[in-house]
Amino acid sequence: MTRSDSYTNGPLTRLRYPSMLLAATSLLVGMAAGLARAGIDIPRLPAEAPLRHGPLMVSGFLGTLIAVERAVGLGRPWAWMGPLAAAAGAAVLLGGGSLAAASAAFAIAAAILVAVFAEVLRLRPEASAAVLLLGAAAWLGSALRGMGGAGVVELVPWWVAFLALTIAGERLELGRFRAPGRRAVLLFAPAALLVLGGAALSAADLGAGVRLQGAGLVGLALWLARYDVARRTVRAAGQARYIAACLLSGFFWLAVAGAAFAGWAGSFAAGLRYDAMLHAFFLGYVMAMVFGHALIILPGVMRLRVPYRRGFYAQLVLLDAGLAVRIAGDVAGQAALREAGAVLNVAAVLLFLAATAASALAEVGKTALRRGSAAPTPSG
Repeated sequence: MTRSDSYTNGPLTRLRYPSMLLAATSLLVGMAAGLARAGIDIPRLPAEAPLRHGPLMVSGFLGTLIAVERAVGLGRPWAWMGPLAAAAGAAVLLGGGSLAAASAAFAIAAAILVAVFAEVLRLRPEASAAVLLLGAAAWLGSALRGMGGAGVVELVPWWVAFLALTIAGERLELGRFRAPGRRAVLLFAPAALLVLGGAALSAADLGAGVRLQGAGLVGLALWLARYDVARRTVRAAGQARYIAACLLSGFFWLAVAGAAFAGWAGSFAAGLRYDAMLHAFFLGYVMAMVFGHALIILPGVMRLRVPYRRGFYAQLVLLDAGLAVRIAGDVAGQAALREAGAVLNVAAVLLFLAATAASALAEVGKTALRRGSAAPTPSG
């Protein structure tokens, strides 16, 4: 999730606001649905919402967020059809529509994202753009399968490929890696191909595809842990250290998820192991990346500066602690632990939203005061 050097001020950029509103709504409803799936009673939650948990979180929230970010970054009017289509898919899910109907909208969004990254690759033929293109193609694959009637379980490997490759590509794009040698290239390429190939194989053999993808996730985690600059910046101070802590936490959970995918592939359908596998990846890896990259994304995407605060560590600690409790409950077969972990995870995300908003609003207030004090005093 990156900043671009070419943010535009055109009227189409205002589309980010309704798109981000629907993304945020998808996140909140998706979390409530997740609590319901964990066995917690959520009053007034629509009956179909728990079945929409995954699509809301992945395509409704993250897909829309990524589409908005990339439309802003590319600065081309046609790119804004992506966020609009993703937001439309989210609206279908929030309104109780079918997964197939929502998938049609997400397919349009994903196809436009593929076109965005194809244009980026044309303008800047680098490995990062190629990886991002593959990630967008995986999202398109998930949407096409959803249109064809595939169930959520069958879509998960495609979602994993979408997010794993997108995040890895964005880390490459940020230029925060030491110059990789031949060994690094030899490690990264097979890992990325295993992640994507596992998704493709899952269409024919779910267990084999998940197992293959798990090996790729472990390889990707090792690559990120070895070559990402977070290993060094974690010894820095302030914002750089916080972002590094989020990244390193995410790399750890990515390795855990990969090992679980490879070892428990036969349980990839339902049950406690399935819960542990999915949330190690989507919460431990993906959400930790969101926590860390928010300070980089929001200034460009929403034109909001979010100054770093030491209290931001609380949300990361809460996320990790909640996930550890949740997975312990899954492994031990203890429903109470699983529920407690789920509550802690939601609390971590809500704390992240509140802390980010508070920091941004405080900065807006300071900016307004500075402008007011700098205004000329009328004479007279």
